[in-house]
Amino acid sequence: MLSFKEIKSDFPAGVVVFLVAVPLCLGIAMASGAPLFAGIISGIIGGVVVSLISGSQLGVSGPAAGLAVIVLNAIDQLGSFEVFLSAVFLAGLIQLALGFLKAGNIGYYFPTSVIKGMLAGIGVIIILKQLPHAFGYDRNYEGNVHFVQPDGQNTFSELIHMLNFVSLGAVIISVISLGILIFWDQVLSKKGRIFQFIQGPLVVVVLGIGLNLLFQNYYPQLALRDNHLVSLPVADSISGFFGQFTRPDFSRIFSYEVIFMAGTLAVVASLETLLCLEATDKLDPFKRISPANQELKAQGVGNMVAGLVGGLPLTQVIVRSSANIQSGGRTKLAAFTHGVLILICVISIPGVLNMIPLASLAAILLTVGYKLAKPALFKSMYRSGWMQFLPFIVTIIAIVFTDLLTGIGIGMAVAVLFLLKNSYEVSHLLHAEKTPEGKEQYHLVLAEEVTFLNKGNIMQALRKIPDGADLVIDYSKSAVIDHDVKELIQDFKENAHQKNIHLTFKEAGERQRASGAKISL
Repeated sequence: MLSFKEIKSDFPAGVVVFLVAVPLCLGIAMASGAPLFAGIISGIIGGVVVSLISGSQLGVSGPAAGLAVIVLNAIDQLGSFEVFLSAVFLAGLIQLALGFLKAGNIGYYFPTSVIKGMLAGIGVIIILKQLPHAFGYDRNYEGNVHFVQPDGQNTFSELIHMLNFVSLGAVIISVISLGILIFWDQVLSKKGRIFQFIQGPLVVVVLGIGLNLLFQNYYPQLALRDNHLVSLPVADSISGFFGQFTRPDFSRIFSYEVIFMAGTLAVVASLETLLCLEATDKLDPFKRISPANQELKAQGVGNMVAGLVGGLPLTQVIVRSSANIQSGGRTKLAAFTHGVLILICVISIPGVLNMIPLASLAAILLTVGYKLAKPALFKSMYRSGWMQFLPFIVTIIAIVFTDLLTGIGIGMAVAVLFLLKNSYEVSHLLHAEKTPEGKEQYHLVLAEEVTFLNKGNIMQALRKIPDGADLVIDYSKSAVIDHDVKELIQDFKENAHQKNIHLTFKEAGERQRASGAKISL
């Protein structure tokens, strides 16, 4: 259900998300090899349909850059966009089933260091990818998050290459826009409610349109060309508008190719959604926890609808979600508003939207990127220790040099290595104490859970026990002991007499048991 209690915050935030979402929807559709209007359809569905079902208050759904390569290959392999839409519908059905099977809980197994690294990595990518647009070099499509770009450049070479195509008009618009956004956020937003309701990004967009009109009339050498502006498909009639929707071709829905592609889309889209859901909850100023299984159901319904009307596959998207949060959104009314605005404006004023300079939107996204990757976050993670900082920084670097899911996978691998290292080191505690007779007695206390990973560490501890010593192996607090460790201790027990070691065991509920009794670890 939608709540209108926070409309003063949610409506302005919805406007900002709408302005950010439109070029992203178009850019991702272009990169996917799909009709441009397919991206707009998904933006509308993500706002109007998914937000009504979702339990996430701040998440915003739409076409995702992470799926662009999969979609491009899928359309090529399946032979037509219409057949691909049947795979999107089937993927939504699979996601809906996953939601009912409670598969959404997998998102809770990603450590905070990796999630924060994902957010900061996205922030860094936004900054790096939007700088060319701020300088007026718009060859690369909006929404691209991959290191290697379709134009043959990569994220860093593009920054050098853009210097050959600088547009002074775009630079003027982006610099003025950045100045307004910073001043609005740091000063004006604290001066009165009017400045909180009318958001800086909206002012920046209006100003960008105005400046470009001024350039066209008085300084034509500074005027931005069409390739520097938002480029929405414009229908010349109502029938032309509805003619942009595409119906799916279900004739091959039970073929291996379609089912395999649907499964691939469902798994990748679900994983990206769950990661973004977790990240969005981390950014939520009210620290609400979104139901992951309900989100899978919402995404499933959204993708089923998208497949039926000609849209691209959906996920929850961190760029739009973070823009929503940074703009003051409080409930899912903001996401719903952005979807309604896309629908209304595409029908009524697509020509006005096509006057928005990409440089204005670049300025908005640059501020979003900075807030996601603030230097204070890096300092905080560094102070948390290497166990937190290393997975965090590796995730950022991997995301920048590959893509979102690959980067998260690499970050997770580093986090798991730390987990294994800690598990190896905390398997036991070995200490010595004096008996009442004055003899030195060693105590080997096993951890609550001892796995095969701890076998080598425990073996080294047993080798330290000197000949002729007394040893107590205490597993009274152990709930799980792996078979490999049991076997190791049994072998040590059978050979203890050769080193004249007197061995006893301590179990839960009893004091000590002599080494002559059978071990039942």
